[in-house]
Amino acid sequence: MMQQFQLEKAAPRLDIFLATASGLSRGKIRKIIDFGGAHVDGRRVRRLSCPLRAGQKVELFLDDHPLTPFRLSEEHIVFEDSNLIVINKPAGVLTQPTPARLKGTLFEALEHHLRQQGIHKPSIGMHQRLDVSTTGLLTFSIHEMAHKNLAQQAAEHALQRTYLALVDGKPEPASGTIHTQIVRRNKRTISVESGGKEAITHYELIQEIAEPEGGSFSLLRIHLETGRSHQIRAHLSEQNHPLLGDSFYGGKMSAAGQQFTRPLLHSSRLELHHPVSHEELRFEVPLPADLAALLPSSPEQQR
Repeated sequence: MMQQFQLEKAAPRLDIFLATASGLSRGKIRKIIDFGGAHVDGRRVRRLSCPLRAGQKVELFLDDHPLTPFRLSEEHIVFEDSNLIVINKPAGVLTQPTPARLKGTLFEALEHHLRQQGIHKPSIGMHQRLDVSTTGLLTFSIHEMAHKNLAQQAAEHALQRTYLALVDGKPEPASGTIHTQIVRRNKRTISVESGGKEAITHYELIQEIAEPEGGSFSLLRIHLETGRSHQIRAHLSEQNHPLLGDSFYGGKMSAAGQQFTRPLLHSSRLELHHPVSHEELRFEVPLPADLAALLPSSPEQQR
C-alpha cells in the first residue's frame, strides 16, 4: 500500500510530517523510515530529521511484513566460503529490496552478515530469487571474482534448482512437461498463445495423499528450464492443480485439517559449479515443518 502527500508548506522533519499526515504513531513511522519505506521526490530517504520543502512529494510505502529486521543465523547458512554463500530461506522473508523496505530483506541481512565478519563494503551478486512465501535454497556470489561466472551459470540455466510442491488433486499423467508462453497481467502470470516469454516446467508425482473427507493432494518434484516470475504457480494452476495455500492462483487454504498461510512451495535442491574452483556442488535441504506435517511418508520418499 502506498500513501502520497504533496507538501503545501515546508516541514522541519520527515518523521513528524508523516506521523501527522498518515495518522500513524511517530514510533511506527520511525521504523518505516528506517526500513526504507519513505520516499521524497522519488528517492528513498532514511533520515528521520530530513527537512521538507513546499512542493515536494512524499510517498509512504507500507507492507504486511514485520518491522523487525531478519538476520541470518547458522541454521540458514548451508555453505559459505570467501566467494559463495548458499542460504536456506525461511518463509516470509523478501529476497530483495522493495519500495516498502530496504532493511529486513535477505539481501540486506546478507550485507549485515558480511559486515559482522569485517567486510565493510560487501560485494554481493544476486543471481536467483524466491517469492517471499517460498522456502529453500538460493545462492549469492559474495566476491568480485565470483560474480561473472555465477551470473553466466544462471543465464545458461547451469545453476539448477529442484522444487517440492504440494498441489490440489493428482496430476494426470503422473509426470510431464508444461510448455507455454507467459505474460504478467495485473500482477498475475498467465499463459498466452503468442507474444509472451517461453516457460518450461517439468513435474513428477512423488506421492498422492488421500483426505478423509474425500479428494486428495499430491507432492510433486518440479524442475524449471526457465525461471519466470510465478511460473510454477501459474503453470500448476492452469493444469487445475494449484499449490495448496495459493489463494491468488485458486489454491485451497486448508487440507487434512490444517490451515495454510502461504503457497506450499520449497526449493529443495541446488546444483552448480563453484564460480572460482569450478568444483561441482550439490546441496539439499529437507521440507520445512508446514509441508512435512502433511506427509505420512519417510524423508527418503520426498527426495
